[in-house]
Amino acid sequence: MDVRQKASLSHQDLVELNFVQSPGSYHFRRHYRMGLRSHIMEVIRPQDLEQEKKGIVIDGIRRFPKARPIKMLRIFRTKFSSLGEAKEEIKRVRLIQQNLLPEFVARSEEFLVDYKTEAGFEILLCGLQTYIEGEILDPWAPTSRHPLGALIRRMHRSGNAGPSGGIEELVTVANNNILGFVTRVKHIIKELGLIPDLAGVGNLLLTPQGRLVLVDINNISSPRFDNTIVLDDRGYPVCDKSIQALFLLEKKAQAKAAVPNDPLYDHFLDPVRIEKVKAIERRFHRSALNNASYNPGATLHSP
Repeated sequence: MDVRQKASLSHQDLVELNFVQSPGSYHFRRHYRMGLRSHIMEVIRPQDLEQEKKGIVIDGIRRFPKARPIKMLRIFRTKFSSLGEAKEEIKRVRLIQQNLLPEFVARSEEFLVDYKTEAGFEILLCGLQTYIEGEILDPWAPTSRHPLGALIRRMHRSGNAGPSGGIEELVTVANNNILGFVTRVKHIIKELGLIPDLAGVGNLLLTPQGRLVLVDINNISSPRFDNTIVLDDRGYPVCDKSIQALFLLEKKAQAKAAVPNDPLYDHFLDPVRIEKVKAIERRFHRSALNNASYNPGATLHSP
């Protein structure tokens, strides 16, 4: 079966791929975040996995340290009609990476392979991404502020944020980094006419140091300042939902009821438009529940 169509992949699935060399050098483990647009696999050293299974004795106590990935391997589900189309996708990803600045994005090296299928060879896009340790920051969490203190305490289980300062200091650092992230995304929208997918739960991680990092940039869209609601190839209004998420990130970091005087938000957060986006989103989720291949097209024009 085509790996792009499988619900999930195992280590054995990976090592049987025609383009994987030296299959015994690393262990591939499915990451807990399931990607709708890509398989996400942890790349683990065999010796680290062995320690995780058998444990190591420290000061007379056997501990079982979880194997830390050295990289994250992404296998994109997209089927490309041509080499040029695949290269264009890589170009958009690299534009986002270059303009978001290193502190705000998990760096990734994309590459194309000849994937052997029953019908012959096809172009497959993959990426080796830096592993980012952190907790999911969900813009949609139903609170007036980001739960930064709770997330940071969870990562620093002792309740101490380390030599750089206490929990409250790291919360301040995190809020400032969130606002810096928002500024960079707005710059990308203005200068490049692009926005990465900020809507998906799990796309944004908060690190123990208070950094906000985008770890999924597979679904890039182009905002349009008209009545068009841009849909991705699966029929999801990813552009509007990403701008809604951007607004929530900024509002919660500033602890304000609204972020005033911003043409971006004025256009995309218009109440009438939001209701239309909600209707499209409900249709999308109903389609997903019915396991249908809902794809009404690239865009939907509001009357």
